[in-house]
Amino acid sequence: MRIAMIGTGYVGLVSGVCFSDFGHDVVCVDKDPNKITRLENGEVPIYEPGLDDLMNKNVEAGRLRFTGSLEKALDGADAVFIAVGTPTRRGDGHADLSYVMAAAEEIARLASDYIVVVTKSTVPVGTNRKVRETIAAANPDLDFDVASNPEFLREGAAIDDFMRPDRVVVGVESERAGTVMSEVYRPLFLRDFPIVTTDLESAEMIKYAANAFLAAKITFVNEIAALCERVGADVKEVSKGIGLDGRIGNKFLHAGPGYGGSCFPKDTRALARTGQEFGVPMQITEAVIKVNDETKRRMVEKLVDLCDGSFNGKTVAVLGVTFKPNTDDMRDAPSLTVVPAMVGGGAKVRVVDPQGKREGEHLLPGVTWCEDPYEAAEQADLIVVLTEWNQFRALDLGRLKDTMRTPRMADLRNIYTAKDAEQAGFLAYDSVGRVPMSSSGS
Repeated sequence: MRIAMIGTGYVGLVSGVCFSDFGHDVVCVDKDPNKITRLENGEVPIYEPGLDDLMNKNVEAGRLRFTGSLEKALDGADAVFIAVGTPTRRGDGHADLSYVMAAAEEIARLASDYIVVVTKSTVPVGTNRKVRETIAAANPDLDFDVASNPEFLREGAAIDDFMRPDRVVVGVESERAGTVMSEVYRPLFLRDFPIVTTDLESAEMIKYAANAFLAAKITFVNEIAALCERVGADVKEVSKGIGLDGRIGNKFLHAGPGYGGSCFPKDTRALARTGQEFGVPMQITEAVIKVNDETKRRMVEKLVDLCDGSFNGKTVAVLGVTFKPNTDDMRDAPSLTVVPAMVGGGAKVRVVDPQGKREGEHLLPGVTWCEDPYEAAEQADLIVVLTEWNQFRALDLGRLKDTMRTPRMADLRNIYTAKDAEQAGFLAYDSVGRVPMSSSGS
């Protein structure tokens, strides 16, 4: 089949590359000429493990191309996917659908033969109906269908998620559109991966409900972690104990500094706003948003305590600033709350992150970027683990301790233990949801 993919951001590029690896003829479209040039030169503008090799493989095979012209991409296309950004609008929590609607209008203007217009972007319930209305109004003679096909890609594991998904969700209104979408996902259908075919509104709701539920699990365990610290329990043991219950499951039960990234913050806000609009308040989701913000601020309080009540004059080494490992994404990352609080409090902050510098340089002004943790920790008063990159999991804690002025650690991802820190000679160690090794300054 021939597929046009509008947008070469995270979702669009990963989807386009993977569809081409299915054997489809894919043309990815983007209005940014610099991005198209980079892609044509084999450069991937985002960090996703394995994506560069897979992209170049399919380009060489002739199944994948890039262009700035939607007209060229639509020529002979069976389906066109809209994979543009839907950021939260400032002030009201709505998802900004301007890019989606602009794409729909352009499709209406340029398409001539029957085509299925597929919304891949995460959009509120009712958006696909609006896409249909927009296209029909702009080109009443166009023969087309709309489909909703939300993505469920985890950054850092997106290719595997696309190729071996838990499920594929497709919302359609006609048998004809359903047939096209079945052909698009034929390789997965043949391997018995679940394909959930439903109506447009249900497909849209599935995406929001899934992300809100996962965000709720993260927030729940972080709230339990706060209580564990007060009562002397270990949240890692608690998470293991409840996660073994098949009705609960062990995924997304890892305590930390709060969720971030491109999906959970945006989607929980959008779902809460949708509930308000339709008179059905999403009270649990609204509480999740509130508690997640409080969790990030609670991390700052931990660090202040470890710095004897003030950041002023302290040197702090921060390990990791992306919202999670194996990505360069810093959207709504806990670091965007924690690091500015330290800088604003008068701390000298040094940062190490394998992929975060490109985004972090303008998002985190006033910090010094270092190449490795030992350099960052030299004469530091505190080391903070904010992102659990693999290279931070097996550090020589004794070497770190020896290079620090005041060896104290805030392990906000629980990758070490109080025993590890004590044996290495640290004066203080604190984590999330566990009793600290000792009070700061002891």
